[in-house]
Amino acid sequence: MGTKKILTILFVFFAAIVSISAQKAIYLTTEQLPNLIKCLPAPPAFDSPEFSNDIVRYAWGKQQRKDPKRAAIAKGDAIWDSIDSLFHQFAVPFGLEVTLEGTPEIYKLLTTAIYTIDQMRVAPKAHYKRQRPFERYDEPMLTGEEDNLRGEGSYPSGHALRGQTCALVMAQIAPENADTLFYRAHIYAQSRVIAGAHWQSDVDASRNGATIGYCVLQNCPAFIEQMKKAQKEYRKVKDEK
Repeated sequence: MGTKKILTILFVFFAAIVSISAQKAIYLTTEQLPNLIKCLPAPPAFDSPEFSNDIVRYAWGKQQRKDPKRAAIAKGDAIWDSIDSLFHQFAVPFGLEVTLEGTPEIYKLLTTAIYTIDQMRVAPKAHYKRQRPFERYDEPMLTGEEDNLRGEGSYPSGHALRGQTCALVMAQIAPENADTLFYRAHIYAQSRVIAGAHWQSDVDASRNGATIGYCVLQNCPAFIEQMKKAQKEYRKVKDEK
């Protein structure tokens, strides 16, 4: 085996280790973050008048599946295990492809912020134990996630929470792209309604929840310092293009 090949293997190996470490890093613990059970209203009860909007939106989502382009976007947005896939979905509105190798400071900021805010969904999911749309109607999902999601609380949406957090971080790095970033976050959240994974009220709550958590991050010294590094890196990379 040649030296070049060995070095390539070692680089990939150490990059994977760094990536795993980044996934474990957080800025604040659950106890330091707002409790969404206290911050947000309970999801609409299935026998309440408010639930009628969720029903209408579920029907809307099923109609959207008939559009091949929109269905493809929803399937791409459904990928959960790879945080890199999330960054790829937001690359166009952000104006930059975020990768561990190419933009390490931005990558570190995004992963740490997202995994920090991601903690906030755990308590309300366990508390409300809300049934997901595909379960309630016993219908297939667009994305084939039934086995992974069945029995897991629907409120709030983890995907929408991540998408909104991603937009918030990127908009702070590149405020000139805020409008397209938050529109992409909206599309990302609606993809979960189209997929049949969440009710409209689930994704709406998540976008509010992410914003609440992000406000707290603004007073975290480690976040503030990393944001400065990410903003500097963004300008540098953009200037080089």
